[in-house]
Amino acid sequence: MTDVDITPESAGWRYAGLRTAAFAGNHRFFTAADEALVVPLSGACTVKCGTREFFLQGRADVFAGPTDFAYIPRNSTVTLIAASGMCRVAIPTARAEADLPFRYGARETVPIERRGAGPAARTVRNFCVPETFDTDRLLAVEVVTPGGNWSSWPPHKHDEDVEGGETAKEEIYYYEGGPAYQRVYSSAAGEIDVLREVRAGDVVLIPYGYHGPSMAMPGYDLYYLNVLAGADRGARRSMAFSDDPRHAWVRETWTA
Repeated sequence: MTDVDITPESAGWRYAGLRTAAFAGNHRFFTAADEALVVPLSGACTVKCGTREFFLQGRADVFAGPTDFAYIPRNSTVTLIAASGMCRVAIPTARAEADLPFRYGARETVPIERRGAGPAARTVRNFCVPETFDTDRLLAVEVVTPGGNWSSWPPHKHDEDVEGGETAKEEIYYYEGGPAYQRVYSSAAGEIDVLREVRAGDVVLIPYGYHGPSMAMPGYDLYYLNVLAGADRGARRSMAFSDDPRHAWVRETWTA
């Protein structure tokens, strides 16, 4: 599996980024202008930043449940030390303007949301959203979709700023499990037409447009990490979105 290395510059946008790393021993990186999270995908590691360190218990794999994680400020040199054997981590990033402290996020504090119903049922781990964890711009959630189900459904977008509602975001989807399919299509913000088969280690970038469904093939559970960032910062961070009005009615059926 090839490591992911996405920066705002390589993506052709302004804020969101993502790296992954697999290591036995040490892995070192510098955050530069970005704030970052260290999110174990499998295995455990110690995270050292300055004179402080946290031990991340991690997990066996992304389907085993939520993980603890660490927040890294911009302009920080970070050393990761694998606890034993191989450790794999995701490092979501966002171009930041504030200097927030190096912090630990406990697994026990991660809200677990059961979203949707029937073949649109999935599990959302809201570990880095405005209500649960403070950052400057960075937002991140994990979604697990059972084999045969659809998620990111109904299709939604967040590519314009609407007073009291939707906020513009760049978004990265990173996948484990699969195979599966990801759909992204045009909105008023721009033309885009993606229907892509995705497998473990694949990434889809969403600068604008409606995204959904994410379709898990029968027999193959799907995991994805969503990394989002936009111009809104601090107390104004928002996950607000708009459903495709042609399919918004589906959400109303879930209570039944």
